[in-house]
Amino acid sequence: MHGRDADYKWTVPDVSQFAGRNFNGYHRKDGQVGTANYWLFIPTVFCENRNLDVIREALHNELGYAVTDKYKQYTRSLVEAYSQGADLTQKNIESLHQVSANNKRIFKNVDGIKFLNHEGGCGGTRQDAAILGKLLAAYANHPNVGGVTILSLGCQNLQTKDLLEEIEKHQGGFDKPLFVFEQQGSRSEEQLIGEAIRRTFEGLVELNKQERKPAGLDKLCIGVKCGGSDGFSGISANPAVGYCADLVVALGGKVLLAEFPELCGAEQNLIDRMSNKDLAEKFSHLMRSYNDQAMKVGSGFHMNPSPGNIRDGLITDAIKSLGAARKGGMSPVVDVLDYTEPATKPGLSLVCTPGNDVEATTGKAASGATLILFTTGLGTPTGNPVCPTIKISTNSALTKRMGDIIDIDTGPVIEGEKTIEEMGRDILEYCIKAASGEVIPKAVQLNQDDFIPWKRGVSL
Repeated sequence: MHGRDADYKWTVPDVSQFAGRNFNGYHRKDGQVGTANYWLFIPTVFCENRNLDVIREALHNELGYAVTDKYKQYTRSLVEAYSQGADLTQKNIESLHQVSANNKRIFKNVDGIKFLNHEGGCGGTRQDAAILGKLLAAYANHPNVGGVTILSLGCQNLQTKDLLEEIEKHQGGFDKPLFVFEQQGSRSEEQLIGEAIRRTFEGLVELNKQERKPAGLDKLCIGVKCGGSDGFSGISANPAVGYCADLVVALGGKVLLAEFPELCGAEQNLIDRMSNKDLAEKFSHLMRSYNDQAMKVGSGFHMNPSPGNIRDGLITDAIKSLGAARKGGMSPVVDVLDYTEPATKPGLSLVCTPGNDVEATTGKAASGATLILFTTGLGTPTGNPVCPTIKISTNSALTKRMGDIIDIDTGPVIEGEKTIEEMGRDILEYCIKAASGEVIPKAVQLNQDDFIPWKRGVSL
């Protein structure tokens, strides 16, 4: 593999519409700028998930971050009807629309309290624990995270000291508030949870003093993703997101394209856009070793298209991959990153992740994405705990049917009402508003905080 084709030329898009524009974000001491300000709870092991659930319920309900009030009230009305012997079928779900959500947040400058529940930290290989540690450390250092609470059991493979060492490896050091609680060293569960809530509350008081300030668009780091794709994905939404990606690159920002199984068949196109042979060899090695691992268990990249993809026109991996690659635009590839490696170079980087929606978004956020553009033709209700995820429909029928999870409709491209370029500019305008907290993507409103670490090894 030789890297960039000498004949490859990228036509830089016109960015005059965005010249000198800013977004209002949270400035971190390492120079990064967040699009949100979250407090993050991290368990070192799955044994602490229940404790995190208890803390989540307490903090979300009392601090105004819960989004399930209407369902609780609806259930309460069913209980009342049942106790009175009334006909339950009369409790029409339309009444749900009449219940207003609780938006009385105590801390106006804290956009959310997030929880990284996971199934790892012990029971697998030591390599699994090490990779998980790198992933959790990347989230602690994420520019959208302002403070961290760690809950540990004590005896797990992923030891607290190892996680803290990974966190401290961050370029420039770690300077955010961080509290650690270990259950096997506590007097009781009550003492552990109570102390974690109190200390975190004190941290939230300090975090709430931070305010959004202007930052150039070169501080944006956009992850691009597709899920529940259909036959329109490579025609409308993905090319429009790709044009937006090119605009971001031309403005000096970062773009992350992942899902390596969904790049199978598009490898040469990407390699021709790489700046040197080393990048091409790293990309080829990651693709080859990943596919070889899948082949050993009787699968492979050729089995990537899902039944839903195939029903809607993506009948081969090559068709799906070429459409998926369009999300990254046409700019040169400046870097190739393995799982959890941080994006440090302005421009388009490739990030090694699975094609699985949540494993991919989890990996993109770990590499530093501060917004994710997620295209879908069939509809998928996923998001990320620390990275606002913007859902983009490939067709207007989906937007009408599932408007509660869709933010942007690229159906006008199919109808000939807008060009790819016009839609790409519209998407970037939305990104600027979302990065400034002026609009809240549906996935954020619904607390769609999906987090699945990529477990590469076997379980022991």
